[in-house]
Amino acid sequence: MNLPKKIRTYCPTCKKHTEHSVSQAKKRPARALSWGQRQFRRTQKGYGSQPRSEQHKFFKTTKKITLLLKCSKCNKSHPLKGFRSKAVKFGE
Repeated sequence: MNLPKKIRTYCPTCKKHTEHSVSQAKKRPARALSWGQRQFRRTQKGYGSQPRSEQHKFFKTTKKITLLLKCSKCNKSHPLKGFRSKAVKFGE
């Protein structure tokens, strides 16, 4: 899917429509001390297999892509709701 590098849309900080630069949101590292990570480490510890079984039958062919919009006026970023696409290219 081809998307423009700049998009004119609503900025919740400025409370008006401004030009935003568009990029793809990357996954950040998990917080090591969050409850879910502590639980995951506990299940991974010791001798045994994975805590969840492998998925054998069906898997989705696309991933949900979240766009990160950065306002040109106030330089604040906000995400755009995810949509399914195999690949995203940022063009003109």
